Amino acid sequence: MLKKVALVYFLCFAFLISISEAQQKRSLNHSDYDGWESLRSGKITKDGLWVGYQISPQDGDGRVELFSYKNPENKFVIPRGSGYEFTADNAFAVGKIVPQEDTVHLLKVKKTKKDDMPKDSLFIYQMSTSKLEKFPNVKSFDTPTEKGSWIAILFEKEKPAKKDSADSTAKAEKPKKTDGTKLLVRSLDGSKSFEFERVKSYGFAPNGDYLHFELDKEDTLDNAAIHILDLESGESKTIHEGMTSYTMNRFSPQSKYLAFLTSDDSTKAKKPHYQLQLYDVKAGNLKQLADETAAGILEGGRISENGSLKFSEDETRLFFGSAPDYIDYPYEDDSTILEDERPRLDIWGWQDSQIQPMQLKQKSREESRSYLATIDLSTGKIAQLETPDIEDVRLENKVTRDFGLGTTNAPYERNYSWDIQIGRDVYLVDFKDGSKKLIEKEMSGFPSISPGGKYVYWYGSTDSTWYAYDIETEKKIDLTAGIDVPFYEELHDSPSLPGSYGTSGWLDNDAAILINDRFDIWKIDPKNPGTATNITLGEGRKNNMVYRVENLDRDVLSIDPKSTLILSAFNEMRKESGFYKTMVDSKTAPQKLIFTPNRYYGLTKAKNVDHVFLQRSTYVENPDLYLTDLTFKNLKKVSDLNPQQVNINWGTSELVSYLANDGTPLQGILFKPENFDPNKKYPMMVYFYERSSDGLYSYRSPAPSASTINIPYFVSNEYLVFVPDIKYDLGLPGPSAYNCIIPGVQSVVAKGFVDADNMAIQGQSWGGYQVAYLITQTNMFKAAGAGAPVVNMTSAYGGIRWGTGMSRMFQYEQTQSRIGGTLWQKPLYYIENSPLFFMDRVETPVLIMHNDEDGAVPWYQGIEMFMALKRLNKPAWLLQYNGEDHNLRQRRNRKDLSMRLSQFFDHYLKGAPAPLWMTEGLPAVEKGKTLKYELNEN
Repeated sequence: MLKKVALVYFLCFAFLISISEAQQKRSLNHSDYDGWESLRSGKITKDGLWVGYQISPQDGDGRVELFSYKNPENKFVIPRGSGYEFTADNAFAVGKIVPQEDTVHLLKVKKTKKDDMPKDSLFIYQMSTSKLEKFPNVKSFDTPTEKGSWIAILFEKEKPAKKDSADSTAKAEKPKKTDGTKLLVRSLDGSKSFEFERVKSYGFAPNGDYLHFELDKEDTLDNAAIHILDLESGESKTIHEGMTSYTMNRFSPQSKYLAFLTSDDSTKAKKPHYQLQLYDVKAGNLKQLADETAAGILEGGRISENGSLKFSEDETRLFFGSAPDYIDYPYEDDSTILEDERPRLDIWGWQDSQIQPMQLKQKSREESRSYLATIDLSTGKIAQLETPDIEDVRLENKVTRDFGLGTTNAPYERNYSWDIQIGRDVYLVDFKDGSKKLIEKEMSGFPSISPGGKYVYWYGSTDSTWYAYDIETEKKIDLTAGIDVPFYEELHDSPSLPGSYGTSGWLDNDAAILINDRFDIWKIDPKNPGTATNITLGEGRKNNMVYRVENLDRDVLSIDPKSTLILSAFNEMRKESGFYKTMVDSKTAPQKLIFTPNRYYGLTKAKNVDHVFLQRSTYVENPDLYLTDLTFKNLKKVSDLNPQQVNINWGTSELVSYLANDGTPLQGILFKPENFDPNKKYPMMVYFYERSSDGLYSYRSPAPSASTINIPYFVSNEYLVFVPDIKYDLGLPGPSAYNCIIPGVQSVVAKGFVDADNMAIQGQSWGGYQVAYLITQTNMFKAAGAGAPVVNMTSAYGGIRWGTGMSRMFQYEQTQSRIGGTLWQKPLYYIENSPLFFMDRVETPVLIMHNDEDGAVPWYQGIEMFMALKRLNKPAWLLQYNGEDHNLRQRRNRKDLSMRLSQFFDHYLKGAPAPLWMTEGLPAVEKGKTLKYELNEN
């Protein structure tokens, strides 16, 4: 009995200690953001023996950490390391070391010239010996991608020698007029090295046999040149010299050839004329393949410097770009017309295929457009593949066949300003002669070629069907018609055509395609679609489990049917995730490898062994890196992100299930402070944007706000935060939000720990619209924050999304705004869903943010909302960040918004004093002189 009593006392004492520790933890503050770290650039060597990653704070100096897969406790840390990579021989890590942030900041304060700012350094770390080398003043570096143990380092321009103060007659050395600088090429172990001066560009052959480098002009001499270095012999050869430009240099896959462009036109020429050159590396022969006079290129065209050079994998074919020749416009070149005499205007023509804003956004791209062409290296025959009629012919990453896909939406482009679901005509393009065969007119999908080259396949959104086109028989095949499950997005709730769940790849020799439904994966033979089988045996749909094939080797284009497939798995109801395994023709259900209440992502496998790493998180657990193998039996944590979090009153996340007003089952996430006391009453923030509950186990970093509340900050500062899901009825975006958000909030209030008199809502963009709508329908919230809200759909409908130059019509007719018709077809829907027409109902104080370079939502929408509330004498503030986009880009402004959001909501929900910017405003004469964060204690 005494033992039981002692145990009870012990447990009570331990519980009290844990409560005390939680209460002693401090809340997050705005100064915590800069030091909060994230992990990126996780990499593993091909042999799986070495691993690395980069740790970056939000502001400040990061680091690279490198370690052995077998002994991860012994890390080698490179302070300020960045942009690292493992070499092809698995023996070295190389990367840059960036200047110290504090030093750079101090020099900027002193207005130091750019040329006098500190430059990057380079590190070379040999893993087996822990030997570290550093090189200062580095502009760039390169290593071979496939094999070889070499590095090339291009240094920054050296400063001219200063005049010796002791010698009054000496003159400072005059700098040479060249953009070229010193290039060091050396073996990674340092046993061999070569140096070259005034190098402008360079690059290794993939297999590490050769390096090309280009010399820039010096002073007024035409002595630019291109050279090739044989890395085995150390011999350097001049391939070509005397031209003004050498550019776009590219080795063929097996280093047989080096292709490049040359020009002897002035560097000031508007459109220099180029020649396409080919150097046979083994034979040592150089020949000109084409110039503007070559037969087969674009009529009236020239070789384009804006294209790219690419070889086929068998090195028999070279792809390049051509472009229309430059047109001289007499008016443009007339020097007798002064600039202030030239009219400035845009003419919008009803007949234009694109409206003027779209043309202006794409102007530079159109001016530099090139059209793909190809040359047969054995015959010299050129085939023009792209033309102004068919502008898009896609090349695969590795070109292994003599045909590709060409598409054009030109016949339908005029409607694109308001119809984003226009189709495209799809052609098979023969690389041998450029001929084109029509596959499908006005296709609603995006086609691809199967790895074996037997089929073209796509998802047709107009009828929610997967199709294949048999290239040999020229027959179109319905792949999914006989399968009694939907292959369209089942939760799709906008007026647009629903998308698909994608594919998981093809089996070897194009024997079958793996197509995903919402939960499961289907094997479908294009020659006999009626024999389709569910390789996950329906277990996904049965258990609300989403299975997807993990692609662990990007170089493998198809799937061996006898291989083991690693599947990611996600439970839609519980939000848990993990990995399973199965085989294509397995007769048993997928076998669980690991499945936990976590989020897993970034699964990466070593090329040659089954060593893998991944990241795992919860709301509490940082997304650290873990090592394991393909059994997933032992996960070893090897990083330690943000150890300072242990001293922070953090929080928890939990799933809330509830019913919308129309009875639809919905879910949301409720975030609670770590020291949560169910007997207390907490103020609650409500944030929303479409559906978010799948992110239950996602980690959320404390960070200055780009537009929305930072959830960890508010939770840590004794707020509850609730994030409900929303499902929409077409034509009723505002009522749908009310139908889903309000019952979700009420379900949380019913739990008894919410201070129902101190609740607020906040959202950005589409969420900002819903905030604006809700406060016209209910007074249950004490304060509201609306970022970039559309409040008047009638005026916004005819506006422009300046970020893309597109008309906003499509958004209301087809996508997120979900009206489903034009303004003249459904005028009442536009009015009834527009909060502006009901602003007189608002009793909720509002903080609006809308920035004057918003490229998504016209910023006059925020002005319309503010002016209505001001006219009605309702408390409202509008934050307009100058030169900022839809979401804040500049960190200084993000920090400012974070401060104002917290002060605004603390005042209304916690009774904190209002800051001066709320009580006094910030007059224009005080702009830039004060921030008025000070609290009004009166």
